[in-house]
Amino acid sequence: QVQLVESGGGLVQPGGSLRLSCVASGSRFSIYPMGWYRQASGKQRELVATMDSIGRTNYADSVKGRFTISRDGAKNTVVLKMNSLKSEDTAVYYCCGGGAVCTAYWGRGTQVTVSS
Repeated sequence: QVQLVESGGGLVQPGGSLRLSCVASGSRFSIYPMGWYRQASGKQRELVATMDSIGRTNYADSVKGRFTISRDGAKNTVVLKMNSLKSEDTAVYYCCGGGAVCTAYWGRGTQVTVSS
């Protein structure tokens, strides 16, 4: 059974940076795509960034230029580097994997809070 485990969330001041990591286990093969969604309180879950098997990336307009996704396919690991964080980035961030739009597998989520 595929499991995705996130790490790296926390509290950061506006303008700061955080790095989220996600490790996938339980699959004999590399999982593609992998990436991140987020869900703010009272809002729907939204795509943040994904990366497919040939390295193509897809970012939400709201994070372009601030967030960078990368992965180690051999280790089934995906990393989200978040810079210039804003209060509106506060949300639970979920690692995703597989499926057409990265929704076949989910992690449990990690809280990111941007506040002074």
